[in-house]
Amino acid sequence: MNKSDLVDALAEATGMTKADAGRAVDALFSPGSGIIAKTLKKGDRVQITGFGTFEAKQRKARTGRNPRTGETIKIAATKTPGFRAGKGLKDGIK
Repeated sequence: MNKSDLVDALAEATGMTKADAGRAVDALFSPGSGIIAKTLKKGDRVQITGFGTFEAKQRKARTGRNPRTGETIKIAATKTPGFRAGKGLKDGIK
């Protein structure tokens, strides 16, 4: 399912227009200005009971290798988004 399929399914399930459903999906999932992205950027987590938890995880700095040259390089510490599925979602897809 891609974004347009999600918008269509949301519009059908709720009776919203496709335009309203598209704005709702963008408001929640937009990478730069969505509710989830903004919350993770602040350092908080988004927990949806029964569905799962979105949180920002800190990755430590480490050394790696350039596969082309074999040269050792330093990889800086970064923050990455993570998702952990909730019990309801796990049970629902079994």
